[in-house]
Order: sequence, then structure tokens, then C-alpha cells
Amino acid sequence: MTATDGLLVVDKPQDWTSHDVVARSRRLCGTRKVGHAGTLDPMATGVLVLGVGRATKLLTFLVGADKDYTATIRLGQARLTDDAEGEVTATPGVGATRAEDVRAAVAGLTGAIQQVPSAVSAIKVKGERAYHRVRAGESVEIPARAVTVSRFEVLDVRGGTARDDQRGRDVEVLDVDVEVTVSSGTYVRALARDLGAALGTAGHLTALRRTRVGGFTIEAAHPLADLEARHTAGEPMPVTPLADAARAAFAVREVDEAEARTLGFGQRLPSALPGRAEPVAAIAPDGTLVAMLDESRSTARSLVVFAPATT
Repeated sequence: MTATDGLLVVDKPQDWTSHDVVARSRRLCGTRKVGHAGTLDPMATGVLVLGVGRATKLLTFLVGADKDYTATIRLGQARLTDDAEGEVTATPGVGATRAEDVRAAVAGLTGAIQQVPSAVSAIKVKGERAYHRVRAGESVEIPARAVTVSRFEVLDVRGGTARDDQRGRDVEVLDVDVEVTVSSGTYVRALARDLGAALGTAGHLTALRRTRVGGFTIEAAHPLADLEARHTAGEPMPVTPLADAARAAFAVREVDEAEARTLGFGQRLPSALPGRAEPVAAIAPDGTLVAMLDESRSTARSLVVFAPATT
């Protein structure tokens, strides 16, 4: 059974890559035309938005959506990847650092900041993925980028110990549960690293769960096991149809039949709200998604047109 065109929101399991989820979803949805709107590291779980069929055209607009995460940061220990998957590189401990110090340091990492992405990342450096260079023993420098951390909330701070192999003893660490809301391109594991540095020690992520991508929340996400059960039972995949997906993720412009035809031919319309930076979904009177529009100027142009599916 081939799934309808639309978005499928998956609750990615731990130790799966985003590509693994896409590959499995292609089988479940009965089509090769499946893509995702932003990767999650294998360690992470949570919301992974997939485009099925013609909805893959929507993914480029969803990649830039802001995101919510819950995470646990261990302060007092550094790892190569800035998360629990990498080898330990240092265990300085937290010394006299306490919860009030953590909250003060978090404030300094909130708002518009310059962030250096984790060296072990998929960012290309001189044409090659940074993580390939790091794992080959190279020293990689990635320039800082502007990101926005609109929420960085400390939920809990717990004391514990970790082994310092260099000194042959246990040292004090702090495990910090947080919730963050960040712009596209923000590395939460880099926030963990930078929080440690701001406190004069080290930090890395021990857990990460994405709970929202734009208008799609964890409550709407389907575990892979549930999707497998649906497939075995011959039931359709819970794909959100194109127009409904667009309404959930973007501002909407209702167009009449004549305007829908104009957009379908790739022609322009007067903008409904000139100066709007975000893309707008044009919906026809019959409820179908006609196009994604750029309304930033006096005339609205189609960024992508969703022609009727062919059989």
C-alpha cells in the first residue's frame, strides 16, 4: 500500500540514524520518495518530520523551523563529540560549582549568540565532513555562526561522580536537566560544551530528545514500532495530507480558482502582505495546496508549485 502525499511525524528511536528511519519509512510507505526535514544524531530521540511523495517539496521550508528539546548535560567531563557517544577527553570535575552558578551561566547562553558548532559534525570543512577529519586525527576549526536560543531553562541539577582516569580517582560532576528552544542550525551539544566552559570546567550531553519542529510536536509523533504494526495489519500510514501539513506549519493564503490557475502556470499575483519573510502556503477553494509563495515583494511568486499527482 502506497501512502498518500504528506508529512509523517516519527518519534525516532535511540541508536537509529535519521537515514535509517527514512529507509524504513520508504518500505512502510511503499515509495522511494521519502526525505526528512533535519537530522537527529543517533543518540537523540524524538520528532523527525518526514516528507512522503510530493511533500518532499515542503521539507526545504521546514528545515529552518525553530525546535524544542529536552536534554541532560553533564558538567565536569568533556567528550570528543560533545555527547555521550564520544570518548572521554577530560574529567576536570565541577569543583565548587553549584546550581545557582549553573543558572547564571545559562543566562549568558540565551538569546542571540555566536556558536561554534561541534567539531564532530556533518559540516563540511574544505569539502569534507568535519567528523571525517576529526576521526582521522586532524584538528578542525569551524567558524562561529549566529544562532538564537530563545529559551534555556534549567529543570533540575543533580550531583554525582565520574571517573577521572588520568588521576585515577572519582571527581564530582553535575547532571543538569534542561529544556531549550533554538533556531535552526543550533547544536544543543555545543550548548552543553559551552555551558561547561562558561563555568570553568567541561560539559557534554548525556541525553537529548527533540519535542517539537515548527508546528509538529512529540504528541503527534509515531513510534516506529507502531508504524510497523500498522503496516503488518495492512493499515495506511498516518500521513498528514499536503494541505493540512501546510496549514500546520506555515501562514496560509486562501486563493480563488482564477488565482490558483495563475499560480499553477507559474505566474505571479499581487502580494497579500508585502514584506513577509516567511513562505506562505496558497490553498485553493477545494482545499488543495497549490504552491508555496514568496510574498516578500509587491508581487507573490511561487517557490514551488504542487501540480496534481499523476497516475
